[in-house]
Amino acid sequence: MLKTKNELKACIQYEREIYAKYMFNSKSRYFISRLKREPARMILSFLVLSRKTDFYHYKMAQKPDFISSILYFCCICRKNRLGERLGLEMTTANIKPGFLIYHFNNVVNGGSHIGKDCHLHGNNCIGNNGITNGCPTIGDNVSLGVGAKVLGNVTIANNIKIAAGAVVVHSFLEEGITIGGVPAKKIK
Repeated sequence: MLKTKNELKACIQYEREIYAKYMFNSKSRYFISRLKREPARMILSFLVLSRKTDFYHYKMAQKPDFISSILYFCCICRKNRLGERLGLEMTTANIKPGFLIYHFNNVVNGGSHIGKDCHLHGNNCIGNNGITNGCPTIGDNVSLGVGAKVLGNVTIANNIKIAAGAVVVHSFLEEGITIGGVPAKKIK
């Protein structure tokens, strides 16, 4: 949760740097992507709006004021409209900085906790299993391949790669492994 304006600015700056490194490869390409409305740039815009929404929501909860209410309303409306166009349904309140989304169609339950530098490669779902309300806790530097799902009250350790199409329904506490399959198991 971003609690101060400086934390918000630092998080947004860090995520812009991550996107510049992985998606745009140069400052000129980053600038041109804005003009061309490229998907990666639109995803970054969604994340920035989501971070701002979460910040103003927290600020309103601590000390309600008119300006924060208006800013929250403006940010959440823009975020939801852009999220609908991109197929992104998530809140970043429990997601640490460095969240990188490569492609559209991702769902992250608001109760999930995601560590720093998590990468989603598209068509991912992180949420409850439909039977219980428990949501996943994912460590730092975790990468989910295309179509990977993490469901239920599970814990994923740091530095884990989840293979494309994997369905994770059990906890994996060993760091630095690759998991895959339905249901997922340790591959490497």
